[in-house]
Amino acid sequence: MVQAVNSAISALQALGNKLGVRANNIANSTTNGFKKSSASSVDTTFGNFGGGSRFGEISEAFSQGTLLSTGSPTDMAISGEGYFIVSGRDDETYYTRDGEFDFDAQGRLVDSSGNVVQGWKLNLQTVNITWDIGNIALDGFSAPPMATTTVSASVNLDSQSPNNSSGVDALSGLWDGSDTDGNYLDSGAYGYSTSTTVYDAEGGQHDLTLYFDRSESANEWEYIVTTNPAEDLRSGASGSDLGLLARGTLSFDATGTLTDMSMSVDDGAGNWTEQNPDKDLSAGHYAFQADFLGSAGGQSQMNIQLDFGARYNGSFWVVGAGSSIQYAAASSTMQISSDGAGPGSLTSLSVGKDGVVTGTYSNGDSVDLYQIALARFTNPGGLNKIGNNLYSATRKSGEAVTDTAGSNGLGRIVSPALEASNVDLAEEMTQMTLLQRSYQANLKVIETEDQMKGDVLNIIS
Repeated sequence: MVQAVNSAISALQALGNKLGVRANNIANSTTNGFKKSSASSVDTTFGNFGGGSRFGEISEAFSQGTLLSTGSPTDMAISGEGYFIVSGRDDETYYTRDGEFDFDAQGRLVDSSGNVVQGWKLNLQTVNITWDIGNIALDGFSAPPMATTTVSASVNLDSQSPNNSSGVDALSGLWDGSDTDGNYLDSGAYGYSTSTTVYDAEGGQHDLTLYFDRSESANEWEYIVTTNPAEDLRSGASGSDLGLLARGTLSFDATGTLTDMSMSVDDGAGNWTEQNPDKDLSAGHYAFQADFLGSAGGQSQMNIQLDFGARYNGSFWVVGAGSSIQYAAASSTMQISSDGAGPGSLTSLSVGKDGVVTGTYSNGDSVDLYQIALARFTNPGGLNKIGNNLYSATRKSGEAVTDTAGSNGLGRIVSPALEASNVDLAEEMTQMTLLQRSYQANLKVIETEDQMKGDVLNIIS
């Protein structure tokens, strides 16, 4: 009889521990990224007699939880395998499925416990990962200015327009950047003009104006590139050449298609250098120089490509969609724009499925800032659960394999969303009922043994 009581008591202890596991599941049924656990029990024996049961092992089920949409752009969920990587205040590395992140006062992306999310800072020029994993932290909530590198212009030049400035390079010869009244080019000297805004390295805005006029040759137009002479700070720029940056020609065939072009650049002192299409082009386009800041040694000089809608392929000019044309219609600008931007403040953030964090700024810039790092393990069941939705790696889990979302077996990132707990309350309640019945049955064993002892004592007495 003693053996029966011992077996029942051991079972009650094991059942109590298993109930604790189920209770923990239920308590975390609304915890983001929580993975439910189950507990086993094993039998014990003493010779040929059963010794009851004892508590076995706790194992986690790493099945995907439901992804719930949220309104916060910094909320993230992993669809598939993987863990977010965070750095703790103790400088230890931890892993989590809970992607409820936000920025702290230092601009760091952190979890609810202040652990800093890890990733790669993106190179703004090449948009490549540096592969030095570190804290995701915004240097500031503003975008630095970006100097203009390209001006694109698609114009229609009226084929019926007269030649207003006779002679070779006549249009550039009529420009007078030293005119004190601001009449740098007489309105009767050209057939058409169009302007755009360019930006210097400090984000300052400057007007850039293109002037066009029919040349001495059929189906050919000459053009000049100009800016406000007062803002022309090129070293040595002076006199009538102030503000005059470049000149050239555009040639069209009988159908009005752009077939050829030329460019010469002015150093600001009247010295012109003709560009050679075989060696002086930048990405298939002519380029001119401007300087709006006047730094010593020409450090603030800008090299700006001019794209009229055609690109030189090494042999001839290839026109693209929206190329400049010469039709018998009033001269007009179909499109003119420049890259570059002034400083701007951060207005919104978004996270792509590849984990790229993109900032949108008030100046219209959209900049890829960071890429979230993910990790996976050969044996996730071997991770050490330390609380606060965090895990640490162990020998049993194996080393973390770190990479970008969607690569090397890792899942995609969904944002704005959070992964819900994978606890099934119906399943937990069912298991609790089974545990309760087993508990009651083992109590019945103890009660029966007690009754049997009483019967023996009654017989003896």
